[in-house]
Amino acid sequence: MPGKLTNDIGTIVIDDNVLASIAGASAMECYGLVGMAAKSAAGGLVELLKREHSSKGVKVYTENDEITIELFVIVEFGTRVSVVANNIIEKVKYNIEHLTGMNVKKVNINVQGVRVQK
Repeated sequence: MPGKLTNDIGTIVIDDNVLASIAGASAMECYGLVGMAAKSAAGGLVELLKREHSSKGVKVYTENDEITIELFVIVEFGTRVSVVANNIIEKVKYNIEHLTGMNVKKVNINVQGVRVQK
């Protein structure tokens, strides 16, 4: 269900794909993140998504005026997962709220893997 903002002039509808793109781009800016992940249907394998497809590693749920975002990520080996996850949460929450004016209820981080960067 797309996000809606209503005021005395009219209604603004923001599609979930737009919110997913903002969340994916925001997450990719964070230190310690290798990329977004997408699970394949065959055997639950995890695939690292390219930057232009990062929104596929994001699920957005909108209810009333609140947004819940679920991110599937791959973090860099040697970084503290909790610190990277907290940075992603703060960055995504800030950017969604700042750019759309909607409230973010939750940002859930699902770490799908760890990868050594070359």
